[in-house]
Amino acid sequence: MFRAMQRVLTGKSRAEPACLSAFVNHFSAASDSQRLAGKVAVITGGASGIGKATAAEFVRNGARVIIADVQDDLGRSVAAELGPDAACYTRCDVTDEAQVAAAVDLAVERHGRLDVVFNNAGIGGNVAPVPLASLDLDDFDRVMATNARAVVAGVKHAARVMVPRRSGSIICTASTAGVIGGVAITPYGISKAAILGLVRTVAGEMARSGVRVNAISPNYIPTPLVMGAMAQWFPEMSAEERRRIIERDMNEMDGPVLEAEDVAKAALYLASDEAKYVNGHNLVVDGGFTVSKAPNMPAPSC
Repeated sequence: MFRAMQRVLTGKSRAEPACLSAFVNHFSAASDSQRLAGKVAVITGGASGIGKATAAEFVRNGARVIIADVQDDLGRSVAAELGPDAACYTRCDVTDEAQVAAAVDLAVERHGRLDVVFNNAGIGGNVAPVPLASLDLDDFDRVMATNARAVVAGVKHAARVMVPRRSGSIICTASTAGVIGGVAITPYGISKAAILGLVRTVAGEMARSGVRVNAISPNYIPTPLVMGAMAQWFPEMSAEERRRIIERDMNEMDGPVLEAEDVAKAALYLASDEAKYVNGHNLVVDGGFTVSKAPNMPAPSC
C-alpha cells in the first residue's frame, strides 16, 4: 500500500488523477466532518473566554449547546450569535447546586438527551499576592466553592443523567496551577489541584457506567479573568503589554501563541467519540510549560 501511495504521489501510476482525487477527498471530508453531530452539551462559564470559544467549537461541529453562566447579557449575546437552533442561554450560579441541576435538566427537556458537560466556570478570587500566614480563608472558601465544589456538583448531576444511558463525556477545566506549584495565587492553585483529584477519584466508577471524566489544564491565556489579574499585578503597564507578558513570557513555545480556541479544540476531542477510551486523563495544553519551570510571579508582600 505504501508503494502504491508513492506511485500516486510521484506520478508513476496511470491512475494518478482518480487515486489522488480520492485520497484528497477522503481527508478533506474527514476534516470537514461534524465530530459532535447530534450531541447535546452543557457548558458552564460559557459566556466568555474558554467557555465561549468551546461553545462555538462545539456548535461548529454539530452539537447543540446550553450556555450556563451568570453574565446574562454576554450569555444571551453568545447564544444569539450561535443561533437559536444551536444554542440557548440559562442563568446558572454554579455555587448553587440546584441551579447546576436545572441547567442539566434543561438540556434534557429541550433536546431529550445530554452527552457532554463541560465544567468550566471559575473565578480567580483575591489575586493580590500575600504570604501564606496572611491567607484570607473567606476568600479561599469562595474560590473553592466555585472552582472545586461546583465542579463536583457538575459531575454529580451529569452522572445522574448520563449513567442511565451508559454514555457521556464529562470535562473539567483545571489548570497548570494544579499541576505545579508557584503558577498562581494559593487558593486558585489548590482549587485546580482539587479538580485533578476529583477526576482521578470518579473516573473509575464512571467507566463502569460508560461515562468518561477528564480534565484539561491550560496555561495562561489572556481571558477576561487572567487580564483582570494582570491589571492588579502590573498596574503600570498597558493592556497590550500585559497581553504580551501572558503570550510570550508566561508561555513556553517560541512562535505559536496559546489561545482559548486551542483549549476548545482539546475539549472537542475529549467530547467526541474519538476519545472513547480516554478516561481519568488530564490533558495539559501548555506547550511543554509544566515540564520545565514556573513563571516569575509577583513576590508576596509582608
